Amino acid sequence: MSSIENKPAGNWLNSDRRRLIVQEYGIFLAFLLLVAILSVSNEFFLTPGNISNVLLQTSINGILAIGMTFVILTRGIDLSVGSVVALAGMVSASFVTSSATAGIAGAPYPMALALAAGILVGVACGAVVGLIVSRFSVPAFVATLGMLSAARGATLIYGGGRPVPGLSAEFRWIGTGNILGIPMPVILLALVFGISWWVLARTRFGRYIYAVGGNPHAAKTSGLNVSRIRFMVYVISGALSGLAGMILSARTGSALPQAGIAYELDAIAAVVIGGTSLSGGVGRVTGTLIGALIIGVMNNGLDLMGIQSYYQQVLKGALIVGAVMLDQKRNQGL
Repeated sequence: MSSIENKPAGNWLNSDRRRLIVQEYGIFLAFLLLVAILSVSNEFFLTPGNISNVLLQTSINGILAIGMTFVILTRGIDLSVGSVVALAGMVSASFVTSSATAGIAGAPYPMALALAAGILVGVACGAVVGLIVSRFSVPAFVATLGMLSAARGATLIYGGGRPVPGLSAEFRWIGTGNILGIPMPVILLALVFGISWWVLARTRFGRYIYAVGGNPHAAKTSGLNVSRIRFMVYVISGALSGLAGMILSARTGSALPQAGIAYELDAIAAVVIGGTSLSGGVGRVTGTLIGALIIGVMNNGLDLMGIQSYYQQVLKGALIVGAVMLDQKRNQGL
């Protein structure tokens, strides 16, 4: 009789072990499978030039998605990142343009000032949203939707609806330069990833973020300043949006008022595909980075195969829905 009772127990353990393996490494296996399929489908996919192109395409979305991870871990959402990208890119570019009609009086200024301006614009936008969400208890969806519209309007007002061309070579280097053959946007993504991983995995602030996302009421009862933590994650998201905006302007050689449209969708997709729960408290920036790479690899592979971009949007939507369905199933099983 004991052998009969032990058999279901063994099966349960095996099933549970398999489930844990899928949850822990499923995103990595999915990424490797996608790379393998595209490598067989197209001989140019694994060439050094194309790999560099994929990493460049992924860099901006990866930076935005890492900032989005901080927000979603606290049960929030940030729909404003695309508009903040455009505004920060426009403001920073106006400090380093050689065009008298596009810059501010006395431009071009030192690059450090332009970089500071771009980051501060992102921080300011994130602080406004964070204040609205944390102090006035406005739902994050509503607050960031309002910032999406406000930041886009501010971009058009600041630039008069025109692009800012003629950026200095020094500024453009952050989007087109390289160190030891590694493109600068990829290096910046790696730095953002490393710092963010350390903050979430090794610092007290990171543990507080998970605590607030897991159970905000328990976190508040434990003495955590939930409002401050929620405020800070939107500031982080805004700062990284400012950085992404400057990289985008530097890569294209000019700041465009329509830049960043729908970037928030790709950022959210990368976070969700990477395994971060929309219910908060569960997720890692490692998964987010892999999620961003999956989107970049998928778009690049479909381009190489000559498949229209419309299908890319369909597949991306299916990935998002599928990832959320898996997340819901996982939560129900807990």
